[in-house]
Amino acid sequence: MLVWLAFAIVSAAVIAAMIRPLTRGRALAPARASFDRRVYRDQLLEVERDHGRGLLSEAEAAAARLEVERRLLATASSERRQASPGVGGDRTAPMLAVALALLVSAGAIAVYMVNGAPLAPDQPYAARAAERSLVGANGSLDLDKTVATLKARLASDPGDAEGWLLLARTEAAQGRWQESASAFHQALALTQQRGDVAAAYGEMLVLAADGMVTSAARDAFVMALTKDPKTPTARFYLALADAQAGNAQAALDAWQKLLADTPADAPWVPMLKQHMADTAKAAGLSVPPPPESATASPGPSADDLAAAAQMTREQRASMARAMVERLAQRLASAPDDLPGWLRLGRAETVLGDTDKAADAFAHAAALKPDDPVILAQEVDALMAGRAPTDAIPEATRAVLRKLEALDASDPRALWYLGLAAAQDHHVDEAKSYWQRLLSVLPADSEEHKMVTTALDALAGK
Repeated sequence: MLVWLAFAIVSAAVIAAMIRPLTRGRALAPARASFDRRVYRDQLLEVERDHGRGLLSEAEAAAARLEVERRLLATASSERRQASPGVGGDRTAPMLAVALALLVSAGAIAVYMVNGAPLAPDQPYAARAAERSLVGANGSLDLDKTVATLKARLASDPGDAEGWLLLARTEAAQGRWQESASAFHQALALTQQRGDVAAAYGEMLVLAADGMVTSAARDAFVMALTKDPKTPTARFYLALADAQAGNAQAALDAWQKLLADTPADAPWVPMLKQHMADTAKAAGLSVPPPPESATASPGPSADDLAAAAQMTREQRASMARAMVERLAQRLASAPDDLPGWLRLGRAETVLGDTDKAADAFAHAAALKPDDPVILAQEVDALMAGRAPTDAIPEATRAVLRKLEALDASDPRALWYLGLAAAQDHHVDEAKSYWQRLLSVLPADSEEHKMVTTALDALAGK
């Protein structure tokens, strides 16, 4: 949030510096139009931010952008109507100012969409105490120093699974595949053969072997599929092993099924299609036709988007609800579609129906029970709109306990389980949860102060 605020401030400063010389000396300032432009530019950024966080699908984001851009362009006409005919000098200056403002905003967003990471999932700062300890005073991260620090820490605490995972990812970031594979192997045993860790371990073994799927890597991918048969990484590399063994048709068939189960906008789709094309060409086979994606959500057509621009707020809300209901109906006949359930949960959250959002995330968690991120989203939906004095239902507590089991330092689990214990008058249990929570929160944060206040209140009981 602070990063986006910084971007907005810098963009506003640049735009103001560009517009001021063009509008200086005008006898009649188009205050309302300028204000409207600022509002609409902020709305465009808000749409991009929500799209990047996954709260809006591509279709919903496109419809929202179309409406805001239409209003933004309309401010230019409004500005010309407000200006007096004989006052103001050069009429091209305001138009040039608007064009430059739009160009700067659109250019900034375009550069970020190409070079940034708008789809990267949230990683709460409070939950990354291990990483914070490796960041220098200037905010930079020295990877060599990070590796040395992690190795020293793991030498004294070899049972720290998260430490081994962080070491594995840091080694991978430096291209040290074998070292990364060794760290993932340690984490694999400590996480009870967690599926995502097994897949990452296998991938590092492949990279360390210059792209060849070794027998050890194959075993890791098979292990990952026993935990989650839908794991894309494992399915891709096992098909690659078939191709390397000379069984091109089996590889193409497996990749075709993977492509059918993959959202069309997934970042690895172009790479997957390229492998299919290269393998088919090398084997003298034809490339399979594009599959009908099982996870493609029904979206609006171009005519729908154009019509949406003319709708009222209530009509657009009705259109969004209809799209979400179509997705829910499709999932009723495709209950194993994990990306679909996640998409439905995010959509229901945006629409404000937290009960339905929680239900969708619960379906997703059942399909991938070892993923703490999904459980955290379910918790957020379950607790949305609840006051601290509201009793936490047992079903919600069960989800919180599962989340704690997967991630013992998750702030949501520690806070709400402590709150549940306090509601049951189990003071010592509540203190235990909240003292653990304090250890993962920055000492100068508002959350740290809130938890400290809660502990002080318990001390008086």
